[in-house]
Amino acid sequence: MSTTTPETQLKTFIEKFDRRNQALIRAARRTIRERVPTATELVYDNYNFFVIGYSPTLRPSDSVFSIAAAANGVNLYFTYGARLPDPHHILRGSGSQGRGLRLSSADVLDKPEVKQLITAAIAAGKPMPKTSRGKLVIQSVSAKQRPRQRRAN
Repeated sequence: MSTTTPETQLKTFIEKFDRRNQALIRAARRTIRERVPTATELVYDNYNFFVIGYSPTLRPSDSVFSIAAAANGVNLYFTYGARLPDPHHILRGSGSQGRGLRLSSADVLDKPEVKQLITAAIAAGKPMPKTSRGKLVIQSVSAKQRPRQRRAN
């Protein structure tokens, strides 16, 4: 029986990234946990991306937004971003559902227009639990993955 905790697993997933992206993922996670402390964190270490989704349930489709990271950077992805009011036009993407924005630093999460998007996304989704502490759940880990660090030129 494995004694590896989800938190330990998460740490090893994040450590695959270069130091800058590691710090950014950790800082973004801290900030989001402060804003949605009762959300369940659904973690995917998949082929293309490392993702931490924030959901009121264990269902991925209920995730409101997620931190999505690859070797080229870290994004905040809104699952139903196409439906969100975006008067500042900061969301990127043209699909029928999701939209995202690049996190150049964790400070982006403190910008008023980003806070408004986060608030709108939470309000538009299924309600987060009123009480309880959010859980961390490792949903899937792909054996084969794209590199998590940029190649040196």
